[in-house]
Amino acid sequence: MLTRERMYQAILEKDSTFEGTFFTAVKTTGIFCRPTCTARKPKPENVEFVTTAKEAIQKGYRPCKVCRPLEKSGETPAPIRELMDALAADPSKKFRDEELVRLGLEPSAIRRWFLKNHGITFHAYQRMFRLNSAFRHLRDGAPVTDAAFESGYDSLSGFADSFKSVFGVAPSNSRHRNLINIERLETPLGTMFACAADAGICLLEFSDRKMLETELKDIARLHNAEIIPGHNPHFDILRLQLGEYFEGKRSAFTVPLFMPGTPFQQQVWELLQTVPYGTTSTYKRQASALGMPAAIRAVARANGMNRISILVPCHRIISEDGQLTGYGGGVHRKQWLLGFEKRAAAKPDSPCAETGHI
Repeated sequence: MLTRERMYQAILEKDSTFEGTFFTAVKTTGIFCRPTCTARKPKPENVEFVTTAKEAIQKGYRPCKVCRPLEKSGETPAPIRELMDALAADPSKKFRDEELVRLGLEPSAIRRWFLKNHGITFHAYQRMFRLNSAFRHLRDGAPVTDAAFESGYDSLSGFADSFKSVFGVAPSNSRHRNLINIERLETPLGTMFACAADAGICLLEFSDRKMLETELKDIARLHNAEIIPGHNPHFDILRLQLGEYFEGKRSAFTVPLFMPGTPFQQQVWELLQTVPYGTTSTYKRQASALGMPAAIRAVARANGMNRISILVPCHRIISEDGQLTGYGGGVHRKQWLLGFEKRAAAKPDSPCAETGHI
């Protein structure tokens, strides 16, 4: 829970999992900061915590010049977003260092940003996009030669080596494999990773979730797929609808979802999506609704196996005594989401009011 003591501990630790859930307002300086601010920490008695930047400003605090709390945390810089958009439009395009310099960009800075935020260099990221494009060409029945050259490769041997190093099979043997694309998204509560297959979104998790690596391995196994960076049309819809959600303008999502699991898990996940916006349910009520009143623990486990945060709202399930209990993204995020939805639904002019849907 977001107690005063827990929030103060978070700012001492610069804990990024609390990003967006509160701001630190310093009485002695008149400045407010993110939980992750690297500036010198104030004494506990000189601090008050607020839930929004608007609240801090209304109380007369100024934004910190070190951590810039009015800017979206982790936001992709505009020049890098333009590079990524260009690759999405034409995966065969190659941005070499000299081209980056001509565009006024520092290659080493671009490399550091991609390593920090994607775990690979920009050149590796481009290579993944080309392989993604080639894979889709092959799945559509294109000959290996056409797939290689249309994706920007200069030689068949280079294409074959790169393809096999990523997918583990030769291009000619890849038609029985599937592809899942992964993309990084910035939200007010921190960075999330989304995965999409042809059928829809199959993962949406906060980047600091401890089970993320296991979940990625699970969906690769369940889909018989490789997971690589690349553009998927479902990401465009997801980004739009997730933005509307955090603006308090959307309570239901229409982006297609693809959630392989056991029949019982799928029953639980489908039931989760019926819990109205701005309200909560309990594991006991969920079990009763499924006609299995004794299966409370099994329902709780299935909730925990949900790989699509927010869209499949497992954060709306609490224990019978009103405790928030566990949440993969952190209980503080669960508390924030529930409070945010309740306030948005209570606004009379909100499209989320009354029905809980738009």
